[in-house]
Amino acid sequence: MTDIKFMQHVSEFGLSFATMEEFSMRKAIFEIHDAFIEVENREQTSYKVGHNKFSTWTDAERAKLRNNRPTHDDAPRTYWQPKHQTNQASVDWNAAGCVTPIKDQGQCGSCWAFSSTGALESAHCILSGGNLQSFSEQQLVDCAGLRWGNFGCNGGLQQYAFNYYEKGGNNAMSEAAYPYTAVDGTCAYNATNTTGITVASWAWVTPLVATGIEAALVQQPLSISIEADKLCFQFYKTGVLNNTNCGTTLDHAVLMVGYGTDPTAGPYWLVKNSWGTSWGESGYIQLAQVANGDGICGCQMEPLFPTANM
Repeated sequence: MTDIKFMQHVSEFGLSFATMEEFSMRKAIFEIHDAFIEVENREQTSYKVGHNKFSTWTDAERAKLRNNRPTHDDAPRTYWQPKHQTNQASVDWNAAGCVTPIKDQGQCGSCWAFSSTGALESAHCILSGGNLQSFSEQQLVDCAGLRWGNFGCNGGLQQYAFNYYEKGGNNAMSEAAYPYTAVDGTCAYNATNTTGITVASWAWVTPLVATGIEAALVQQPLSISIEADKLCFQFYKTGVLNNTNCGTTLDHAVLMVGYGTDPTAGPYWLVKNSWGTSWGESGYIQLAQVANGDGICGCQMEPLFPTANM
């Protein structure tokens, strides 16, 4: 049965292997992941996992999707304070038309860049009354580097990307003007060919408390960090992920775009990933919300957002 599943997977994802040795190696990896999927789906009720493009990837290949260079920000933090708590039952900025389509970072640890552009794209869209533009992640990979504390495809932090825009006086270039390559390159910033949009300021949201994070989400999507190295996250398919084994060692950046309540699984955060549409619910995941604490996969630990200029 596994042989049939493997060949179906090869066909679905258009895979080819140079040698029989590689074929056997990839098949063995697939079988390990298939066994995990079978067990996980028997044990879990609120979410399901399933095969995706990572089913034949090695641990090292999947590690390239995350920040594989540890970074830590010791700068003092000033937290945004909501004027009042929200009473909105749900928020979905994607449905509201202020979230760009799912993107794919490839095998480059540039998730920090995708989370940052995603937050700025949405902030500008909301401020401008619906003018949604797609900004260049490659600009951040190539230009917001060591001077700002980032390492391109080897990782970075969203707050450093926001500093590049704000303190560096750099406007966002469009995706079309500065296309994504998924590799480190030489900075090709062109001040005469930008969108004119940048970060006017940015702020942390008080972490760990769901009501405060909800209040911020009513205003706009949030850039967040999570742990993404566990199989329950990497092979997530649908439902509300509520597995505390997901961990809280932050190694991946994503975009929180809303919240809601599942009739059986309870409250959740709606999160946009940068692993393409074949992952999760067409690129999205629902992470269970906890009233107080780090959150599933650490999603409530480090929320922040940028304010866009006009």
